[in-house]
Amino acid sequence: MSILFVLLMFLLIMSISYFRRPQVMQNAELPARSRVPRIERELGFEIPQGFCFHPGHTWASKESPEIARIGIDGFVTDLVGTIDRIETIGPNRWIRQGQKFASIHGAGTSIDVLSPVEGVVTAINSDALQDPGVVARDPYNHGWLATVKSPDLLINQKNLVQGPMVAPWMQNSVARLNGMLAQMAPAYAQDGGLPVRGLLKQIPAELRQNIVKELFLS
Repeated sequence: MSILFVLLMFLLIMSISYFRRPQVMQNAELPARSRVPRIERELGFEIPQGFCFHPGHTWASKESPEIARIGIDGFVTDLVGTIDRIETIGPNRWIRQGQKFASIHGAGTSIDVLSPVEGVVTAINSDALQDPGVVARDPYNHGWLATVKSPDLLINQKNLVQGPMVAPWMQNSVARLNGMLAQMAPAYAQDGGLPVRGLLKQIPAELRQNIVKELFLS
């Protein structure tokens, strides 16, 4: 009788552990997904601290030694303004650093988004695909696009803009944008400062394509 009782207790404990396991794993993911980045204003730009940036204006945020969350930066969202649609590659795909992994559609154009890191895509932010506006409103938190498992994440980060270089790099991007506007469409040139939100939609198609190619490397 005692042996039967012990077996029943063992089965009960195993059953409880089995049904509790998915909930524990789900909760373990929540801190990383709900973490709000610390934003500091530098040279007029809102810079998320601890983020690394690809020259094509995408970012990577280290979640663990081999996992990075990636997305597009505020420079892109300001220029595009309203994002109509976002397309991404599927999970379990290997992408190289600098390879296209998504397309942003808006302002009458399409922008190829380049991956800041190399590795396997482990998740896609379905909320951002269903509501692209979240990327425009909150590009560094809820507007992330994908997570990537990158075995060489530390090496990849060395190829990215980070730390005190981010704000000057952003400032240089604005200067290049203003230079192109002044040369090709003086009426749209800005007297310094951040780009006018939705500017891409306001300028001629040829200039729009040149800006996308020059600043976003696509």
